[in-house]
Amino acid sequence: MVDVDPAQNPSSDEPASDASDEPTSKKKKKGNFWKELPVLILVAFGLAIGIQIFLGRVYMIPSESMEATLHGCTDCYGDRVLVDKVTYRFTDPSPGDVIVFRGPPSWQNDFISEESGNPISEGLSWLGSLIGLPSANEEDFVKRVIAVGGQTVKCCDEQNRVTVDGKALDEPYKHFDEGTPAEQESFEELKIPDGMLFVLGDNRNHSCDSRCQGQGGLNGLVPVDNVIGKARVIVLPPSRWGGVTDHDPQAVSMGAPGWQQNVPLGLGIVAAWPLLLLGRRVRDRFRR
Repeated sequence: MVDVDPAQNPSSDEPASDASDEPTSKKKKKGNFWKELPVLILVAFGLAIGIQIFLGRVYMIPSESMEATLHGCTDCYGDRVLVDKVTYRFTDPSPGDVIVFRGPPSWQNDFISEESGNPISEGLSWLGSLIGLPSANEEDFVKRVIAVGGQTVKCCDEQNRVTVDGKALDEPYKHFDEGTPAEQESFEELKIPDGMLFVLGDNRNHSCDSRCQGQGGLNGLVPVDNVIGKARVIVLPPSRWGGVTDHDPQAVSMGAPGWQQNVPLGLGIVAAWPLLLLGRRVRDRFRR
């Protein structure tokens, strides 16, 4: 007994398929794709906005105040960092954390970006911010936490080191420009109120931070409620990919265990995964 394809059997009662139906089917499929495309775009935007609000966002480093941990300078391509917005929903910033925060009213931004007054350019910039394209922000800052509420900070001891509660800090991330003395400016002793942070830039003498903003003192402190998130990973340019150090300057030991040092990079990869997955799905849909 031989199996026979009914479409090729002249004696079959079933009608043969009409070749003219194939173009119609292709047209229907093509029409369905263009109908679904706006939905895909809306879903992509919705997911991107949700990720930025609840999980993380990319920020541009516009100034040199965090050299050499984070690279930023005028008329050059500064670092783009992925900022984790989840961590501080469960815990407060700790000494050594590199944070992004909204500047309090007493702060004046030491970086002024030249933004176009063109409505179209402003609209495109706003749309770009929704999907994670970084832009300079005159209200947001990036600095390192040095002391938290309840602690007393001062500079400097006999070896020109910042002290917290009378103990000198271990700050391997400090940066001084080549050819300049490796000395930092002194400031008076200050007791940090609860709910406030004392922050400094790693490029210690080229950063206007808690020492000088608002003339220093209590006016230079940052409310914990103003903190947006923790800088985790440098995502651009590719030559600088890597985690952002959160070395605790108040720690007694000279270094954290290896698994702790790798936590920032791991969390950054996890936070970036939803965007990568979304991009693949949209790309596959276009191919189909």
